[in-house]
Amino acid sequence: MKKTAGIGRRYMELALYAFAGLGIEMLYAFLIEPLLYGAAMDKWTVGQSIIHWTVTCITWGIVTYLIVKESKEKVGFDILKADTKKMKLWQWLLVVLCIALLLYVKYMDWGGFKLVIEFQKMGLVKFIFQYIYYAFETVLFMLILIFGQKACEVWFRKEKIPYGGIVVALSWGLVHILTKGSLVTGILAAGAGFSFGVSYLLLNRDVRKVYPVLFIMFAL
Repeated sequence: MKKTAGIGRRYMELALYAFAGLGIEMLYAFLIEPLLYGAAMDKWTVGQSIIHWTVTCITWGIVTYLIVKESKEKVGFDILKADTKKMKLWQWLLVVLCIALLLYVKYMDWGGFKLVIEFQKMGLVKFIFQYIYYAFETVLFMLILIFGQKACEVWFRKEKIPYGGIVVALSWGLVHILTKGSLVTGILAAGAGFSFGVSYLLLNRDVRKVYPVLFIMFAL
């Protein structure tokens, strides 16, 4: 029992490392860079915003590498090892439904398509860097999902409950209340986090399928 609890704790620690990695951006955005630039984030120039996204992505890339390396060497879990089980039609249909529902909620919240609105607001250059940033952010919250799922499966011995989505909802999701200053945004992000967990299970935990689906659900 102690051994099982210890293994579960290790997985949850990896999930929390990923969450902490995401949190480094807050240190950059709300402390270090405002001091360097003499302005709050919403007043940054295009160049300053690009520097922020670039530094953040480099940081997240390093964090991702260290977490994946730690998982393989210390826990013996390779996140890239795919489940050979073939997906059934109903699984694909439910994944498409999850995507459609989330995009609909996002459309209603934004008052239009997020992708189009951000392009119109930012212009081409900022838009490109913003979506590169989204690509790296997707990796980190996917790691929270994967390791949160593994931890709870070890602890509770049930594999069909989207624990990872719950962990993402309670961490990455709700922290949007602080980063965006909006309770509604935090609740919507938490709901999205739970849907990510459902999709992860529907996709048989295959990261090569999971990542693009999560990116679509999050960034578009």
